[in-house]
Amino acid sequence: MTLLEILDIGAGDFFEIALVSFLMYQLYRLMKGTIAVQISLGLGALFAIQLVVWVLDMKVLNMVFSYFNQVFVLAIIIIFQPEIRRLLLLLGRNPLIRQFVSTDSQEEVIKATVSAVDHMSDTKQGALLAFQRTTGLRSYIETGEVIQSEVTRDLLLTIFNKETPLHDGAVIIADRRLEAARCILPVSTSMKLSPQLGLRHRAGVGLTEQTDAFVVIVSEETGNISISRDGALISNITPNELSTYLRNALGSSSDRRRAKQRAA
Repeated sequence: MTLLEILDIGAGDFFEIALVSFLMYQLYRLMKGTIAVQISLGLGALFAIQLVVWVLDMKVLNMVFSYFNQVFVLAIIIIFQPEIRRLLLLLGRNPLIRQFVSTDSQEEVIKATVSAVDHMSDTKQGALLAFQRTTGLRSYIETGEVIQSEVTRDLLLTIFNKETPLHDGAVIIADRRLEAARCILPVSTSMKLSPQLGLRHRAGVGLTEQTDAFVVIVSEETGNISISRDGALISNITPNELSTYLRNALGSSSDRRRAKQRAA
């Protein structure tokens, strides 16, 4: 009789262990560098105290911890809601799933965006543009001024003109339409970001931490163009590089193949 037969471990158990390990590793990656790490340490300390209380049989504190344990799962969901959401989004972005999702060509939107961003970069005109992908951005659209218009170079330049009341905040583009301007985005609390980054960059990264949106940022101080996706920030890119990134993020499968051929 083998050890596996004695322990009664089958192929399903190995698969379950591998799946749990993968999910825990992905959760660790999402939490690394965020305030969730400090919260986890606090919870660990709390469990250590509970263990001591249980060993010493402290009846009053045991009763207190028993009440806490009843709401522990709900508390974990509330505290780690951003990390859990990002983990689910990560699983939803699996290539095996995304290959079945077809997106109409957005070439005109890409051309208008790149042209406007290029001009704003030259004139140091700050901008924040968020492009919806598979995750809906309705809750963020509702925080701004609804426009629902075609995406054009002149419209983007007008919105982000410092003299207009709509320039402060983000523009959200979904399904080849400019849905709203002056939208409020969640600000990233990641410790990986440079402390020199302003609110515009942190808001762009914050949105991509919680959704699979693609964000374009133009710095008002330097005119540098940056993009954010999957919670990461890529800075100092050229308009040509921006065009390639946009085609990869927003285009159809054929558009992405052509973009890769151009980059090669």
